[in-house]
Amino acid sequence: MVPLGPLPRACWTPLISLLLVCCLLLAPGAQGQAFRLRVEPQNPVVPAGGSLLVNCSTDCPQPELISLETSLFKEEAGEGLGWKAYRLSNVTSDSEVFCSGICSGSQMADSSDITVYQFPERVELASLFPWNPVGKNLTLHCRVAGGAPRAKLSVLLLRGQEVLSQQLAVGEVTTTVLASRNDHGANFSCRWELDLRSQGLGLFQNSSAPRQLRTFVLPVTPPRLFVPRFLEVGTSQAVACTLDGLFPASEAQVQLALGGQMLNATVDSSGDKLEARATATASAELEGAQEIVCNVTLGGESQETQENLTIYSFRGPVMNLSQPTVSQGTIVNVTCAAGARVQVTLDGVPAAAPGQLALLQLNATERDDRRSFFCSAALEVDGVVLHKNRSVQLRVLYGPKIDPARCPQHLMWKERTTQILQCQAQGNPDPQLQCLHEGSMAQVPIGIPFRVRLNYSGTYYCRAASSQGTYTVTVVMNVQERNPVTITIIIAALTILGFVAAIPASIYVFGVHKRRDIYHVNQGNAGFPLTSKTAEEPLGEPPS
Repeated sequence: MVPLGPLPRACWTPLISLLLVCCLLLAPGAQGQAFRLRVEPQNPVVPAGGSLLVNCSTDCPQPELISLETSLFKEEAGEGLGWKAYRLSNVTSDSEVFCSGICSGSQMADSSDITVYQFPERVELASLFPWNPVGKNLTLHCRVAGGAPRAKLSVLLLRGQEVLSQQLAVGEVTTTVLASRNDHGANFSCRWELDLRSQGLGLFQNSSAPRQLRTFVLPVTPPRLFVPRFLEVGTSQAVACTLDGLFPASEAQVQLALGGQMLNATVDSSGDKLEARATATASAELEGAQEIVCNVTLGGESQETQENLTIYSFRGPVMNLSQPTVSQGTIVNVTCAAGARVQVTLDGVPAAAPGQLALLQLNATERDDRRSFFCSAALEVDGVVLHKNRSVQLRVLYGPKIDPARCPQHLMWKERTTQILQCQAQGNPDPQLQCLHEGSMAQVPIGIPFRVRLNYSGTYYCRAASSQGTYTVTVVMNVQERNPVTITIIIAALTILGFVAAIPASIYVFGVHKRRDIYHVNQGNAGFPLTSKTAEEPLGEPPS
């Protein structure tokens, strides 16, 4: 037979417990035992790796063989009458200790359960997705490593300080929440709690590092893109892209591209609306049908829309004059040209075919001075006809002229009145116009008010002069006095008639007064007879 080796240490505790129970049941007088053996402390809680002082004591007056049985490392700490103490070291797991002894031949025994507590080594909330769509469930996972006793260890899942779930720490602890807009930017964490208050120690807890949740809403409708239908090479135009119902709009990424080339976009957001603007510049290498693309990305998801844009080259029209300034009688050539596929029309006359030159030839006259020639160019792009117009002006040099209708040749004005001499000359270049008195060569103002004097009467030569020649017209100015002789005669005649009419009236009044007067006879001339005068004789002066 092979001899049995020593039993493992883990087997000692149940074996010793069984032996003690058998001894207690079989020992004589066990049923009438009057004395007890006690283990102190009863059911202690010890931190993992700690030590514990255990005392076995009895009130038996003469106890024998008091001992402690345990699977833990022990050493005697002291003894006395009715007691014996042991120190247990490196307590790492839950265990049971037994005290035994004999009193008056009877077996005594007692036991105590040692509970080891240990804080969890690590608590961690599992990583969250970078973005979580609003309205979808989100599962939180919390992992707690270590910790004892597990029956007293619970795990709490929190949103901020709000408890979402509390469970015993059995495996991985999970809970599910419905992601909402209010959760955007919220901190989620988990916390373990070791409740040893019933053992008189307290409530121990610790939390994981928080994880921030980001929620988003990306509408199913694509963005709206505002672009021109056509764009000419070498020109630029603004494009815009908008999207409503986006959350959070400020964190969305927008890309605008033309023909695969990224545009420098400026993005603005207000509430749930986002708008991106950029400037699209047409280059020669992009000529033809192109696409402008707007891509909006949020939460790892994207919405995209495209619009067609045709980039075209439309050169001209280019107009030329053989000479922009000519003398009258000169032959002038006017031409208009544009690029290929462009139909030009010069002063209403189209060119023979698209891409060909339009020509107009004329013999310049003074009527052609300041004449404008118009050229219209038409190009069909993607079914739409586009137009461009240009014009040039011809200057014709010709000698000065004075139109009699614009320069009256006979003037009759009154002295000391304000008048304006209206006289205009034409010509290219513009002529200088002067009106000089025939004799004194005094110059009269033209086109501005002046005070007319009597000595302004006479003949004037109005002369227009330029580098192309001179032109002269004669203007006769007749200035009348304000009170001429006829008016003076009429006034004098009226004055004489007034005096003539006044004399008979005075004679009549004087005669009536004489007949009604009192006459006195002079007594000194009594020798002369009194006679009466006839009506033909003049009346004498009244007496004095």
